[in-house]
Order: sequence, then C-alpha cells, then structure tokens
Amino acid sequence: MHSIEICAGAGGQALGLEQAGFEHLDLVEYEPAACATLRCNRPAWNVIEGDVRTYSAAHLSGIELLAGGVPCPPFSHAGKQLGADDERDLFPEALRLVEECRPLGLMLENVRGLLDPRFAAYRENILTRLKDLGYEAQWKLLQASDYGVPQLRPRSILVALHKSVADHFRWPEPKMVAAPTVGDCLHDLMAANGWEGAAPWRDRAQAIAPTLVGGSKKHGGPDLGPTRARKAWAGLGVDGRGLADSAPLPGFEGDPRLTIRMAARIQGFPDTWELSGKKTAAYRQVGNAFPPPVAQAVGQQIAAAFESAANAKIKRRA
Repeated sequence: MHSIEICAGAGGQALGLEQAGFEHLDLVEYEPAACATLRCNRPAWNVIEGDVRTYSAAHLSGIELLAGGVPCPPFSHAGKQLGADDERDLFPEALRLVEECRPLGLMLENVRGLLDPRFAAYRENILTRLKDLGYEAQWKLLQASDYGVPQLRPRSILVALHKSVADHFRWPEPKMVAAPTVGDCLHDLMAANGWEGAAPWRDRAQAIAPTLVGGSKKHGGPDLGPTRARKAWAGLGVDGRGLADSAPLPGFEGDPRLTIRMAARIQGFPDTWELSGKKTAAYRQVGNAFPPPVAQAVGQQIAAAFESAANAKIKRRA
C-alpha cells in the first residue's frame, strides 16, 4: 500500500502509518528542520520541502492513501479559532489533492477544537465535498492514552474512504492495557546520569502527562506551555518552564525538566528517532506531532478495510 503524507512535520503520523504497512511515495513539509528530521531517519523517503499549496498529486492518481496533519492553529483553543478565515487553514488544499489523485482513502488529524459546535458547518462542508467526490467520511475524537501513549492528547481524526470500501472500516478499539505513567515511561532517562532522585521522582509521577503544548512559532522558547499546563506538570514533579539539555546529574535537587528525548518519548516516538535542529526547533516538531501509536492504530484499520473490501470483491466474482 502506498501513501502521500502532507504537512508531515517530524514524521509522527508517517512513522505510524509506516508501521501499519504503508509505503510513503511523497512527503510534503514546509519547515526545513522537520524536513531534515525526515531525511535523517528515513533517507529513502521522498521528502519535498515546500508549501503544500504548490504541490500537485496528479502524478500519483489512484494511490491508496492521502494522509496528513494539517495546521492546528485555525481551530485550537489556544488561538483565535478563525477556522476558514485563517490563512493557515489547509483543509481546502487537502480536498484539492483528493480531487487530483483520487486516493482510496484519506486520513487527516487535527486538534480537538475542530469538533467544537462553532465549526459544525465547516465540518459538514468538508463531508459534503468528499461525498460529491465519491467518499464516505466521518470525524472521531481519539484519546492518545487509549493507544499506549502516556499523555492525554485528544485529537480529531477525519477518515474518508471511497464508497466501495467505506462499509468495511471500523475505528480502532482502545487498548485493554492502560498507558504507562510519566514516571514509568521516563525513569530510565531521568536516571541516565546517575541522579539519586530518579526512583523517588518516578514514584511521584504516577499519572499520564497533560497534552504537550508549546509548538507554536509565536510561543517563543521551548517550555511545556502556559501556566495551566505547567501546573499540571508540576503535579508530576516536572519543571515545565523550559527543557533541559540532559538528564539530572548526581546531587540535583528540585523538580527536573524534560529533555527533547523525554518529550519525544511522551509523544510516542521511539528513542531511535532523531530530531534535527536546535532545542526550540526540535521541541516544536515534538509539540506539533501526531503520536505514532495512534496513527498506527487508525492506519491498521484503514488497511484492514482495504483488505476486507478486496476479499469481498473476490468472493462476489467467484
């Protein structure tokens, strides 16, 4: 199965879909640091550095999947929620690409705010456009913690499948095993430099993390978000006013800060996934990412729908 990934960022969704069995033919990303991350981790990927508005998918007509995490600020509670009036709204571009390449399926991820009542007409317009193109689409709110990610991070997901496949799709069920706590997830990284307080810190941090924020260009330096978010992190024994360059050293006292690697693990990235750029650029990639385990769970269900529809077609012919 092949796919196109737009607004690929640091590759969270692309990695999850790869794990679900999709091979990416094109990955489109605007930010140079994120493109460097993609190329570093997957040299064979065709990373196209540029604005998705200038990208055409016509050369990949009939591809199995078009996916992406279009910009969140037009719908985020942390912003003005301008929706279609925000110049960063790229849902129209995603619909243009659907019309160009007519994929078998579409998967787009965004913030929870997109499902607010104020955007009901906006969402309905997208569903209508997709229906006119021959797709059946639906929105659903998924919690990252239901799929093994140690943070809340609710995300709105749009899945649209061609009408020949749509009846075979089922949303992924939450995992039966609870997501790990922040303490259990990060204990080894906190103890990496011999900090004596790592075990007591782990015992204190026995809850999942709040949603990682701070990924906006306008936000400034790398920290864990506004006052409310930092208070939630403080309850887990984490200083959210910034990020550290390394794990605490022996003799450290107080609440430790997360490193980029710790934040990436909280987001569901494997430790082998390298993030390019300086601290702020690297954390922005992490903060904006779609957790790979959630993308994998949805991707597997899309792949299963493709397979089920193909098998049903074979039986009808027989």
